[in-house]
Amino acid sequence: KCIMNKIKVKPYYLSLVDREFRRTALKVALFVGSVLFAINHGEALFQGKMNRSRWISAGLSYLVPYCVNIHGQHTSRVRKSFFSNQ
Repeated sequence: KCIMNKIKVKPYYLSLVDREFRRTALKVALFVGSVLFAINHGEALFQGKMNRSRWISAGLSYLVPYCVNIHGQHTSRVRKSFFSNQ
């Protein structure tokens, strides 16, 4: 049996709003997203040059770390379940 067969897309999407994962993911997203925002958009923000495209990109600076963290937690849960059932 391959562990990759156990990782399904639907449970991952459900994990995006899982209360057990949310707190850690929000902390990571806030920290990493803020660093990415400062690097990528800090100068534009202070110069008043934030446009719609930059704000969308800024939002992604927070959304991507959230999703990546949730993915890591979800994968860990699936692996623990997989190996404990063998």
